[in-house]
Amino acid sequence: MASRQCALHEGSVSAFVVLLLVALFVVLGMVVDGGSALAAHQSAVDEAEQAARAGAGSLSVDALRAGSLQLDPRAAIASAEAFTVAAGHPGAVTVSGSVVTVSIHYRVSTSVLGIVGIGALPVSATASAVDIGGVVRGSR
Repeated sequence: MASRQCALHEGSVSAFVVLLLVALFVVLGMVVDGGSALAAHQSAVDEAEQAARAGAGSLSVDALRAGSLQLDPRAAIASAEAFTVAAGHPGAVTVSGSVVTVSIHYRVSTSVLGIVGIGALPVSATASAVDIGGVVRGSR
């Protein structure tokens, strides 16, 4: 009878250990892969901001010659898209008036969470920029 109780306790301990190990892998995955996803998100935000700025700097040459500041929508979209492609994460660019908006969406691979079936995490960022003054001459 004593050996039978001992066998039951050993089985419950090994089930507990298995559940504990699964929980530890999930926590490890959240720390490692979650940190990686946060870093990728910050990179996506930086890329979207820089691409929007690149687009917002595309002023109309004809408007500049006429003495006004006006965004060239085609050049703005081309500049912002070229920046996102060069950064490695092509994005969607829209122009509304003088505001250039860039959205970047991609997935980052996981290293630990892949063990439990999560192979990638989504990353996205959106940023807008406007050229508010162009080049201003300094006074001497």
